[in-house]
Amino acid sequence: MRSYISGHQAVTSNDFIELALGTPVELWLGVEGESEMERAARLDAARDILADNPAMPDDAIRIAATAIEEHAAELFNVVPLARPADRTRRARKGAAA
Repeated sequence: MRSYISGHQAVTSNDFIELALGTPVELWLGVEGESEMERAARLDAARDILADNPAMPDDAIRIAATAIEEHAAELFNVVPLARPADRTRRARKGAAA
């Protein structure tokens, strides 16, 4: 089954994130080994995008919260652990050797 968002095919989870944000994930998270000049240019571009789209952070948080709520079981795969029986400690009498 293929998934399309606004006419673009989403194959990986990064594709879904990029299409939801409208920008590459690397713009916000950076890339390993980027120079100070590359980092400054990336952050400058991110500031421009946020200035043009002031509701973007709220929209991104809403999308993330909805995804977590809908897929919490698969995301966290939480299994309750069995509780051990409550053991009472017996007091030992006598002097320690």
